[in-house]
Parts: sequence; structure tokens; C-alpha cells
Amino acid sequence: MKLLLDTHCLLWWLDDPSVISKHTCTLISDPRNDIFISAAVIWEIAIKQSIGKLTVVGDVDLCIAKSNFKRLPISFEHAWITKQLPMIHKDPFDRMLIAQAMVESATIVTRDVNIPLYGIPFEMA
Repeated sequence: MKLLLDTHCLLWWLDDPSVISKHTCTLISDPRNDIFISAAVIWEIAIKQSIGKLTVVGDVDLCIAKSNFKRLPISFEHAWITKQLPMIHKDPFDRMLIAQAMVESATIVTRDVNIPLYGIPFEMA
């Protein structure tokens, strides 16, 4: 299974995994599953840190590497697909994650109630 973590899920996983449902924690921990972190997630964290809206303790990149998560760059195809998405969600980071999940046939792990409205596979965190 391919799982794509939304920003809040990554932050919870790194800080306090008990916030995530047991079922979803099991999926993330299962070595048979590929866990992806989008460049859009890192970009969102960096922006929020730089404007003082988010404090993250520790080195996010190092924690991602130690968790054996895979990096998912943003491709031209990912970017192009966003224009086809209905405007259910206006957050550009979430729209990119939705597009990436569609292109990569991945399941998004999120608590965002708008993401399932796109009809893509998701796991509620």
C-alpha cells in the first residue's frame, strides 16, 4: 500500500503518534507499506515555521529518514493535474497532495474532511 501523509499527520507522527488512530499507526508502521512525504508538506512546514505559525522540535528531514519514509518530489504532471480539480479545497498544499495521490495511486492519510470529497482513497488519521 502507498500512503501519502498530510502535513498534520507527519507532524503528529514525529511528535505524538498517539494522536493518530491505532489502525492508521499500524498502516504507517507496517514495513510492507510505502510511506511518502511530499515536497509540498515540507514546503508548508518551512513556510509556517518562517512566519512563526509553527514550531517543530528536531530535524524533520532526519526524522523522516529515520522513519524510512520516501520523499515524493513535485512533478510537472502533479502540478498540471491541480487545474482539473474542483475547487472543493482552496489550500494549495492540500490540492497538490490530492493531485499527487491521484497520479501516484496513493492513499492520503489525513483528518481533513474535504479531501475525501475528491473521491480518492484516504485513511482517516
